[in-house]
Amino acid sequence: MKKAFPRREAAGRRHEVIGLDLFVLPNNQASVVCLLDDDPSVLKAACRLLDSAGWKVEPFNDPIAFLEYATIRHPRLAVIDIVMPVMNGLEVQTRLRSASPSTRVIILTSRDDPSVRSRAMKSGAAAFFLKSAGNEELLAGIASAMNGS
Repeated sequence: MKKAFPRREAAGRRHEVIGLDLFVLPNNQASVVCLLDDDPSVLKAACRLLDSAGWKVEPFNDPIAFLEYATIRHPRLAVIDIVMPVMNGLEVQTRLRSASPSTRVIILTSRDDPSVRSRAMKSGAAAFFLKSAGNEELLAGIASAMNGS
């Protein structure tokens, strides 16, 4: 028998997820998605997208503040930009692995550099998306990473 588990209401619509083993429900601390990008407009747009899909979002524009948060809170997923002035995303990913080994990483960048993509994936990134990717593709990648696949 399948049970329906209510999901957080988003954009005036109620979502239901069937079968707990298939989906992670975005309604607890373990389902926080951290966003790290130095561009405020990207953070705002990504926060709106994830919030409308029912995810709890913690935005960061400073890699150091994000790493401090991750050390204490151990978020389930971090979506990280590559090009940032203080510390690049690959360095953040490396430091995050030490600070919170269970945190999964998705890279979201505007530059499709094959060597950066390769390094990120070899370092354990769950996915690598260009900022020009469609919203549905990014949301599917986030859901997949949250489910551990």
